[in-house]
Amino acid sequence: MTATVDREAIAGRIAEVSLLKGEFTLRSGRKSHYYLDKYLFSTQPDVLAELGKLFAGMIPEGVTKLAGAELGGIPLVTATSLASGIPCVFIRNQKKDYGTSKQLEGKLEEGDRVFLVEDVCTTGGQILEAAKVIEETGAKIEMIAGTIDREEGARENIEGAGYIFESLFTKTDLGV
Repeated sequence: MTATVDREAIAGRIAEVSLLKGEFTLRSGRKSHYYLDKYLFSTQPDVLAELGKLFAGMIPEGVTKLAGAELGGIPLVTATSLASGIPCVFIRNQKKDYGTSKQLEGKLEEGDRVFLVEDVCTTGGQILEAAKVIEETGAKIEMIAGTIDREEGARENIEGAGYIFESLFTKTDLGV
């Protein structure tokens, strides 16, 4: 099978299991007539394994760490780590108030070059918050990669903040 065929099959599978129709309020506060429920695709082993391989194929040369933000980015970055052999870190939405009291879990050091994975990108707000946490360690973000770009400003906001952004799929690829 060619990569194009695989991508089309994965896009179809994501749409099949996660595309919901109705009235939804998004994290950004926007209203939408559809919702791509990341948990419905990221909990399917066949989809998750293929997404990990696709993300692994996008990793720029020289990347030393992968990162994913709570909660939807965690299974994606884990699958990507397994597919690529590159260690990963997890970014919490906020510092925990117990144990080590960290916001970033795993080992990330000054000078690390990071590939940051996101699930569904609408405005890019959550992934930009995660990028800030990463950069506070002295690490550099080489690329931000989303599973699905809803084509509602994420690319413009992420690139406007100075990052390279790519997505595996757009809402158009999923037939929305």
